[in-house]
Formats: sequence, C-alpha cells, structure tokens
Amino acid sequence: MSIRALRNLKTNTSDGLRFLFTSALFWLMVSLLSVPTAVQAAEKQRPNIIFIMADDLGYGDLGCYGQKLIQTPHIDQLAAQGMRFTQAYAGASVCTASRAVLMTGLHNGHTPARDNIPHYPTYLQADDVTVAEVLNKTGYRCGGVGKWSLGDAGTVGRATNQGFDMWFGYLNQDHAHYYFTEYLDDNEGRLELTGNRESRQQYSHDLLTDRALKFIRTSTEEPFFLYAAYTVPHFSAKEEDPHGLAVPSTDPYSDRDWDAKSKKYAAMVHRLDRDVGRIMRLVDELQLRERTLIIFTSDNGGHKGVPKRFQTNGPLRGFKRDLAEGGIRVPLIARWPGVIPADTVNAEVIAFQDMLPTFAELAGAPVPENVDGVSLVQTLQGKPLPEKHDFLYWDYGHCRARYDQAVRWKHWKGIRHGQQAAIALYDLNQDLGETTDVAEKHPEVVQRIAQIMETAAVPSERYPIGTRYRGKALWQP
Repeated sequence: MSIRALRNLKTNTSDGLRFLFTSALFWLMVSLLSVPTAVQAAEKQRPNIIFIMADDLGYGDLGCYGQKLIQTPHIDQLAAQGMRFTQAYAGASVCTASRAVLMTGLHNGHTPARDNIPHYPTYLQADDVTVAEVLNKTGYRCGGVGKWSLGDAGTVGRATNQGFDMWFGYLNQDHAHYYFTEYLDDNEGRLELTGNRESRQQYSHDLLTDRALKFIRTSTEEPFFLYAAYTVPHFSAKEEDPHGLAVPSTDPYSDRDWDAKSKKYAAMVHRLDRDVGRIMRLVDELQLRERTLIIFTSDNGGHKGVPKRFQTNGPLRGFKRDLAEGGIRVPLIARWPGVIPADTVNAEVIAFQDMLPTFAELAGAPVPENVDGVSLVQTLQGKPLPEKHDFLYWDYGHCRARYDQAVRWKHWKGIRHGQQAAIALYDLNQDLGETTDVAEKHPEVVQRIAQIMETAAVPSERYPIGTRYRGKALWQP
C-alpha cells in the first residue's frame, strides 16, 4: 500500500471516528435534554393536594417547632421529609376569617368573613370563588372533612355548593365545639349519631379521619384535593368537659405527673399527630407519595387557656384573637418528595392567601382576578420567592366595640389597638417576641404602616366598625 493510500486511510478513519463521536455526543445531549428530571416530571404531573389544618394549635406545640413535653413524631417526620416554614401566617387571628382567607385568596381586609361575629347563616356568596372551585374546574376531585364555618347547611355558602364534591363534619363553627355530637353534616344530609351526647361512643375527630382516609382511597384514579380541617385541639363546650377539653382518653399521658387539663390537651395533640401519621401511611401504601403534596398547619395561634407548661406559642407574644405574632404566626410544613427538598427550613414570609394561587399553578388553572396571594411553587422547590408581598394585613374586633389592626411590612410589624390609638412598632428581625416598641425611633416606618392600615381594608356592611354585636350563636345543641 502506498504512502498516499495510508494517509487517505488514516484521514478517512479519523474523520469517521470524529463523525461518530460528534454524532454520539449530539444524540446524547438531545436524549439528556429530552428526558425530564424527577422535579420536571413531578411538576408536569398535577399533584394530589392534601391540606391538613389543626384548630388553635400553637406555633410551639410541635416537636419540630420546639415543643419538649408533647410528642409529635409523625408531624415531625413530615417536616424531616419536607420543608418547615418559620414565617408562615394564618389568614386571621380567629377561625372563620382565617378560613375565608384560605378559601378565597383574599386577605383579612378583603374577605367576605372578617371575624367570628356577627353570626351569619352564610359568609360565602354565589360569586365568591374558592380554592375548591378553582381546582374542581380543572378535573380535581375535592373533598373536605372537619370545620367549614363559611356557610350553614342549606345556604349558598355550604361547602358542597362552593366546589367540594364531598363534605363531612361541621358546617356551623359553633356546632364544632361538640366532639360528642348528635350528628355530623354529611354532604347534603346528616350522619345521625342519636344518643351520642350521653353514650360518648363516637368521637367526631375519629370519624373525620375515617372519612378522610376513605376519600383518599376512592380518589386514586384522578387528581384530588383533600381539605382536612380538623377541630382538635380547639376547646370543647363545657357541657362536654369541665376543662373544655373533651377527649376519649388521656393516653399516652395518663401516667404523667400533670394536672388533668394538661393531660387532656396533650392527648388531643397526640390524636392529631396520630392521624396525620395515618394519612401519611395511606398515601405511601397507595404509592401516591411522589404525586402528593401534603401541607400541615393551624388556623390561628394557640389559645391562652392552654396549660402554661406547654408554652403553646413558643417564643411568640400573645394568643388566639391577638394580632401579636402569637395570634397569627402558625406552624406550616410541606412535603412533596422529588420536588420539595427534604429536611429544609424556609424563612420566606408567606400567608394563607398564598394557597389559592399556589394550588392553581400546580393544577394548571387560571388564578381569579384580584387575589391577594402569590404562588409559592418556586419556594416549595427551594428557590427564593420570586414575588414577595408588599405587606400582610390583619384586623379584628369590628363589632366588639374595638377595632385592632396589624401590618407586616418587610421585617417590621405594626399593631394598633383601636382606631385612634398610636401604632406600636416591632422589628421582628431583632425582637421576635415583640417586647420593645421602637415606634419613636422609626417615624417613617410608622407612617408607612399607618398608610397601609388606612387603605388595606375595604369597608363591609356586615362588619360595622365600632358597634357591639349582642346576638347569639345560630346553632344550638
């Protein structure tokens, strides 16, 4: 073979190998780009959404938030497998208004329900748009258990008229004070529990969990939204228990050297934790783990009647009904394996009004106009919140012959007790317990917060400020 032929062979071979290598590299890159990552795949598949909300559970009642005496292993596990938020806020300092914010994506100054009083047969109207309605229109099966509070049976505001395919529990919030009730609202009818007040055979929380598990089992073929609005550890009617803490058993705290009230409260939280664990296990057993976003939170801060040994609100000042941090900052945990980084702590400032736009984005649904929330989808992925709130707003006491307002603006918190009162200012970066009023040192911040307070709330004829409501609950045992 000639030298020229050898050169041609070498050149052709090199060119061929180079061509093969380049082609292989090209198709490898194409294949890598075309195969979605686990996160991308999870994002494209609309997740099931389970939103579990306790009633009056304090910021400090969970082990993962610093609780030392009450054991909450399942909720702690949820946090270890997902993301724990440290600056999450309820919609309001009381249940009805907080639930209205959650359902509508509107903050406390815009919602149809601003307070627990006056009592109305319905708070939501036909033109109000709820989370369930948004999801339902995109093919989600929506079910709820627990305390609704936004429309009694037979009214336009009832849950099954506001996007829920199934509702089981208490439509009226005052009915929810009875754990050994004679009936529970069951879709458009009732589950009769005749004689239960005397026999105490059926504890409502247990029935709520059973129905929640049934809903999950029967919803595996389509994306679903479960709203588990539990009533524990909210205080019960005194007719049921002298301490206002009706619970079937004080296990596993019966042998503790505590007063009876402490044992009962701890047992209520234990029951809540136990059933969060049951929901988690069922999701895993049905192989829905990577397809399901689970969020756990509380509707407002802990109650001042909780035994002091538990420090229900941890380092926060105030309790339920207060606009201090103890009344509105709540635990919030989110788990979605493959999307939410495990065992992470997130300090972004978020609130209940963010749930509607977040769930809408996950479902591929349009967000209703004029909502006050922002989507947390990127935040759940461990990224910075792209659109931050200009401010957060709360008020309370419209018809209680008082009117309190609070604003969170950046790291500042302003509270005004009464329309003519001075605004107290706290730097939450330096003073989480709101112990030192720094209003005099920062008049420009106070002025900005005052402006927000003047404009954030749209007046409502249902909540005439400065009046005193003297009506009674609409539901009677």
